[in-house]
Amino acid sequence: MPTKGPLLVITAHPGDFVWRAGGAVALATRSGQRAVIACLSFGERGESASLWRQGRGLEEVKAVRREEGEKAAAALGAEVRFFDAGDYPLIETPELTRLLIDLYRGLQPAVVLTHAPNDPYNIDHPVAGEIARKARILAQAPGVPGDGEVIGAPPVFCFEPHQPEVCDFRPDVLLDITPVWDQKLAAMRSLGAQGHLVEYYSDLARRRGVQAKRNSGPNLGLPVETFAEAYQRVYPQVTAELD
Repeated sequence: MPTKGPLLVITAHPGDFVWRAGGAVALATRSGQRAVIACLSFGERGESASLWRQGRGLEEVKAVRREEGEKAAAALGAEVRFFDAGDYPLIETPELTRLLIDLYRGLQPAVVLTHAPNDPYNIDHPVAGEIARKARILAQAPGVPGDGEVIGAPPVFCFEPHQPEVCDFRPDVLLDITPVWDQKLAAMRSLGAQGHLVEYYSDLARRRGVQAKRNSGPNLGLPVETFAEAYQRVYPQVTAELD
């Protein structure tokens, strides 16, 4: 992935950027790249079951999830902005789209990470990804009103959904996150409301690491225990040579 200019991550809920893209975020910030996470909701209704079972009210659930998201982002060295657009369902609105257009133009991201188009287990994830991709297109158009200069064409990578086998997700990018695995693990452990997922995503990172080693060839020199994240490109890669 390019390392010049900011990284923008657009997610539906606080946990999404950690489970699925925390390694990419940590790699970016470790290299000096700015990383900004746009969290469209707090995941207060659909991804906070343990808090509701404790008898907490809506505003308290939001506050807990905000705090968890902020701690996770800090562990990754990133900034996080909450849009409080609601979840279950997350609904595309003109106001939310306008805010994201302004974010794109103000940030001028070099890379964008967001949700894949399909997820039959979570109705918010595909919606968030669609909003992110639409806003990118609109932010490129000079005739669309908004703050800041129009953007270029930053590559968009979709991160892996929770159940890839039933989400039509086929990775075409495997990102080695071994150097920042401890950071990602610390970020995952910040998400107490979804702590049951830490083991699952640790195992997934190892499996993707095995696949990365198998597909890297003998010269990349990946470590014995490699951790990786999987992504799909939305747009073709433009290159002067094939490698």
